[in-house]
Amino acid sequence: MPDPSPLPSPATTPLWERDGVRLATAGPVATVTLCRAERRNAQTPAMWRALAEAGRALPDEVRVVVLAAEGVSFSAGLDRRMFTPEGVESAPSLTDLAALPAAELDAAIAGFQEAFTWWRRADVVSVAAVRGHAVGAGFQLALACDLRVCAADARFSMRETSLGLVPDLAGTKPLVDLVGYGRALEICATGRWVGAAEAERIGLANLVVPETELDAAVNDLAAALLAAPSDAVTETKALLLGAAERSYDEQRAAERAAQARRLRALAGHQPG
Repeated sequence: MPDPSPLPSPATTPLWERDGVRLATAGPVATVTLCRAERRNAQTPAMWRALAEAGRALPDEVRVVVLAAEGVSFSAGLDRRMFTPEGVESAPSLTDLAALPAAELDAAIAGFQEAFTWWRRADVVSVAAVRGHAVGAGFQLALACDLRVCAADARFSMRETSLGLVPDLAGTKPLVDLVGYGRALEICATGRWVGAAEAERIGLANLVVPETELDAAVNDLAAALLAAPSDAVTETKALLLGAAERSYDEQRAAERAAQARRLRALAGHQPG
């Protein structure tokens, strides 16, 4: 099998790399790459801090963010050293976390979640390029993105329940939104593998392609997303993100307000 080549393309400009995360840009496209291939991109709190920083560091001109991974797996989930008394460098072990007072534990988990929450902000469209395993935290990181393009060898599994834990990295709501409550419960409670073909069938994956075509497919999708005017995509994304929480009539009103803003902008009128 050919060695998987990580996104981005050589034309991309690296901005920084730290703690297993690289941020690079190519005009309106940013690529955030998990680069701990030697550990199958197993995640640590340091990686989560770097992922959160990547969201804060995006240049203003970025409209599409691609989440990619080096090596044969997207992410094998939580670094298992977190389960040992020693933990990982500069991070508490799970035992240390359990010993924190309730407010401090809640704040610690909220800090971890920051790495997973910015991908759906209204001014960008995020695309996860998934190959190989996406387990636990890796599954939830793929779910954090707006869209998922999967190689044919992609496999998802939510293993937290089998470890006596729950998925707590902001992945439960997008999973339910994508596949429905019953399917989401079954996937989480059993921890079973969901292959690429099933992921596409149940709405978890937007597109499945051969492994050698993953990079090209993601690049084509990014180009298609950039074809429409930025403000129209931003307004449409906001409408769709809020649709589940609105009633039918509330959604109609939101559509009218958004369209009024677009019509005035296209006509050159100032907001007001």
